[in-house]
Amino acid sequence: MLAAVPPVFGLYSSFYPVIMYCFFGTSRHISIGPFAVISLMIGGVAVRLVPDDIVIPGGVNATNGTEARDALRVKVAMSVTLLSGIIQFCLGVCRFGFVAIYLTEPLVRGFTTAAAVHVFTSMLKYLFGVKTKRYSGIFSVVYVVMGTGISAGFNLQESYSVDVVGTLPLGLLPPANPDTSLFHLVYVDAIAIAIVGFSVTISMAKTLANKHGYQVDGNQELIALGICNSIGSLFQTFSISCSLSRSLVQEGTGGKTQLAGCLASLMILLVILATGFLFESLPQAVLSAIVIVNLKGMFMQFSDLPFFWRTSKIELTIWLTTFVSSLFLGLDYGLITAVIIALLTVIYRTQSPSYKVLGQLPDTDVYIDIDAYEEVKEIPGIKIFQINAPIYYANSDLYSNALKRKTGVNPALIMGARRKALRKYAKEVGNAGVTNAAVVKADAEMDGEDVKKPEEDDEVKYPPIVIKTTFPEEMQRFMPQGENVHTVILDFTQVNFIDSVGVKTLAGIVKEYGDVGIYVYLAGCSPQVVNDLTRNRFFENPTLKELLFHSIHDAVLGSQVREAMAEQETSAPPPQDDMEPNATATPEA
Repeated sequence: MLAAVPPVFGLYSSFYPVIMYCFFGTSRHISIGPFAVISLMIGGVAVRLVPDDIVIPGGVNATNGTEARDALRVKVAMSVTLLSGIIQFCLGVCRFGFVAIYLTEPLVRGFTTAAAVHVFTSMLKYLFGVKTKRYSGIFSVVYVVMGTGISAGFNLQESYSVDVVGTLPLGLLPPANPDTSLFHLVYVDAIAIAIVGFSVTISMAKTLANKHGYQVDGNQELIALGICNSIGSLFQTFSISCSLSRSLVQEGTGGKTQLAGCLASLMILLVILATGFLFESLPQAVLSAIVIVNLKGMFMQFSDLPFFWRTSKIELTIWLTTFVSSLFLGLDYGLITAVIIALLTVIYRTQSPSYKVLGQLPDTDVYIDIDAYEEVKEIPGIKIFQINAPIYYANSDLYSNALKRKTGVNPALIMGARRKALRKYAKEVGNAGVTNAAVVKADAEMDGEDVKKPEEDDEVKYPPIVIKTTFPEEMQRFMPQGENVHTVILDFTQVNFIDSVGVKTLAGIVKEYGDVGIYVYLAGCSPQVVNDLTRNRFFENPTLKELLFHSIHDAVLGSQVREAMAEQETSAPPPQDDMEPNATATPEA
């Protein structure tokens, strides 16, 4: 009745598709058949193309006119069903089922809860026996609810007459070809029905599959729905999907395979062939009450809200936005809005990852967050920085800023402090009449300039990765007090990719720290990250490969060995003169 076609076509739609889904579907628990929201969408198309006040040629009386109008609406419903089935089948063949990945659990539960509210409101007019105008699309829930309330309030005396199901002709109809000439009038609705039907099916299938410990295939579900709708339309069924209420009944009564659906379809066949007349006097209020009661499990999903409030505000946002948008914009626009919101949360999470400075657990090769454990200590002269997200165009600048902020090592500030110390030292030695050649040399080294002119040859010369600035001993007293950091280790164990913008940012970090004499090591890079670095020419200077280390501990050991060797070179005695060992210098010499 919601689909604006005679009730018997609902029985057809509850028989043929169920049999076909048993062979092609992957869910063990969902019940395939007419779904209230899809039926409303079908009814919206049928009433739009064949309105109640349409003039039917040859309509002799009201009865004949109603039958002719219903026949035209059935033709419209069959056309949109065939087209939606073709769309679903093609999407399944093209592996479009991957979109099910983006239907996260909060999105699915918010979406199915909103769908349950749509079903509930669509049942109100049958529950209270009132007549309201059909509404579909944006804010349709509000118009249903309001129409039912107004109609019930102003027609209290007429509401005592109870509406019943009506005539149910016995027997199956022969196959018939849907009218493809209507495709250009219904293709937009067919696309919406195909997407919403798949979304409802895969959402409920995933919910029950997670509950019972198995998996469903989104691509195969699309193909199964496409076959059910396209072939079913030949037998005059209208678009089907997963029925929330029947699925909950089937699962709640112990159904474990689609054999339960087959048995139910055989009972429907018995009604179609023999016992349909027994249901002609069944009050519509009874049918609507059965549907509403069976939605109890869906409405229980409102209990998700306090759980997500305690565990994850982002998932709570996904649940609420999905529910509200699907409720007021309709399931088609609501689903699109929900997926966009879910993708935006992914971008937000990668733009706002957690940054950590790591330290060593004493006497181990384990490095963990220094803020989480008191026993963890930082290694003198070494800063270890970790990010738990990929580095790409949306967060590369944030990564560079967080590195300087969290480690407390800012090359720009270090360079400024050294320049300031140089100026103070130059002023002092200038007043004392001492040459400032050493100051000029140190300043040139800080700018990355080579004081000595390199020899000209055919070999490509790359600038050094790290520039060690030589300061006179007297100048050290002008430098601000602080930790002498010689190495920064970037932990890449949780970075799964880095794009070209991220590579440029990383190269800038290596150069910026290298200009102030600080080495930057990369630890724990996956093969994918190494390939990204190579493809974006990060290793154009071959010596940069020396910055890669298999683990954080390897990088720490490498840094300590390097500093120990540098200290030995610094403390080595100066070379002896060419004079003989036993010679004694005379006063004249």
